[in-house]
This record gives sequence, C-alpha cells and structure tokens, in this order.
Amino acid sequence: MVGPSITKEKRDATNRRLKVGMVLLVGVSGGLVSLQADPTPAQIAAAVGVSLLIGAALTWFVVRTLREYSPER
Repeated sequence: MVGPSITKEKRDATNRRLKVGMVLLVGVSGGLVSLQADPTPAQIAAAVGVSLLIGAALTWFVVRTLREYSPER
C-alpha cells in the first residue's frame, strides 16, 4: 500500500492557506459589494470587517461539517 504523497506539515500549511483565502475572499467581496451604494471609507471598512467575521464563521462551519465526511487519518 502506498502512503500519502505529501507530509502532514505541508498538508496542514495548505489547509491553513485555504482557510485564510476563503475568509479573505468573503471579506473582499463584501467590500466590493458595498461600493455599489457609494459608501464613505468608514462604511467600506465596516463592510469589509463584518464580511471578514462572516467569512470566518462560514469557514469554521464548512471545516466542521466536512470533518464528518473526512476519512480518519
């Protein structure tokens, strides 16, 4: 039987980058959507901040849910 092709450290680093990328994607998209309403800079910052919190919660939920379907290591 063949073992995993990447080390545990590389897999953990990749998973961390994917999580951070997902949070940033949601945060930046919230800021971009706010631009449609002609906001002030403070409103844009607030929209990005709230979107980052939502992105973190969404990432936590997705990771927790997918962990149920992941094979045991």
